[in-house]
Amino acid sequence: MFARLSFSYFFYFALLGLISPYLSIFLDGQGFNSRQVGEILAIITVTKIFGPSLWAILADKTARPLFIIKLGAFLALLSFGLLYWVTLYWPITFCLALFTLFWTAILPQLEVHTLHSLKQNSKIYARVRLWGSLGFSVFAIVAGEAISELGYQTFTSLGVIILIGLFISTLLLAPIKPVKRKEISSRDSKPIFAALIERKFICFFIAGLLLQISFGPYYGFFALFLRDYQYSGLAIGLFISLGVLAEIVAFIYMGTLIKRFSLNSLLVFSLAITALRWFLMPVVADSILLLGINQIGHAASFAIYHSASMKFISSHFTKNQQSRGQAIYLGGVYGVGGAIGAYLTGILWLEGEGATNAFVIAGASALLGAVVMLFSKGNRVIS
Repeated sequence: MFARLSFSYFFYFALLGLISPYLSIFLDGQGFNSRQVGEILAIITVTKIFGPSLWAILADKTARPLFIIKLGAFLALLSFGLLYWVTLYWPITFCLALFTLFWTAILPQLEVHTLHSLKQNSKIYARVRLWGSLGFSVFAIVAGEAISELGYQTFTSLGVIILIGLFISTLLLAPIKPVKRKEISSRDSKPIFAALIERKFICFFIAGLLLQISFGPYYGFFALFLRDYQYSGLAIGLFISLGVLAEIVAFIYMGTLIKRFSLNSLLVFSLAITALRWFLMPVVADSILLLGINQIGHAASFAIYHSASMKFISSHFTKNQQSRGQAIYLGGVYGVGGAIGAYLTGILWLEGEGATNAFVIAGASALLGAVVMLFSKGNRVIS
């Protein structure tokens, strides 16, 4: 079971290791300017707003989340492969949006499937999840060197290869015992709306939204940012992977951290470190050593925040609300936040001239998120 779950996380996040840093390189190679790149990133991110909820509703209604995972992986493979035959702005945008729509079917159901399979064990979950970080790291390096040596067109072939691996991995996942209606307690039968309007969830959601907005320059334009500083493709991949390796270390120790600190403290810490990273990014970019140190902060920005968030969602929503809870969080936070971050960065970037302003605004967004969590009734909000 551990190996099968790890296999799926490896390929899912390997694809993210290709798309997150290098989609902007691919689009830049197609001749699009920074504003157009930002628009495309924003448009395809919008699918993350409603996509997860649609798939989650389907998964809950059919009680077949594993089938949804497999279907999403298969359709994502087909739609991504269309990039071989399109070169213009709107066809590329359509193909990427279609791919993202199908891709959103996978992670919410995979997270629920994994947490149920592991019986909510935070320590084992963190170790399964670190294989996702490993996949991201490996392909960030491989893709950086391959695109540098073979050209931006290599992006599509690498994506298809990874998606084939992802689809095969989903076929190997073992089904879990569904929750029987008679096993659902009165707490489980409560409407999800009640959980959504609780103060602690609202604060948690807003902070996550601000964090994802702040990631706009990093997820969408970081590779272009480093390329403008004359770093090679291999160096770009290594810098990105350094952040992911820091993630892996954090995931290994997340079980201990969650036992020792409140989720609120972990979330505030992650947001504060992220704000510091973005403020420092333009300052340290021309120093290999300082940029490397700054990248280590990704352990807090992603690994600690992600694990604490999954723990919160798992405990906040009832068993029959898990898929919808995951979908609302991923759709709202990653979808809305990601789209806003990508669009704003595209406007501010100005072919690299506005990179500093983009990172400063990103830092302010993350800092505001930390303030929201810090003053949301203190550490009693999320225990």
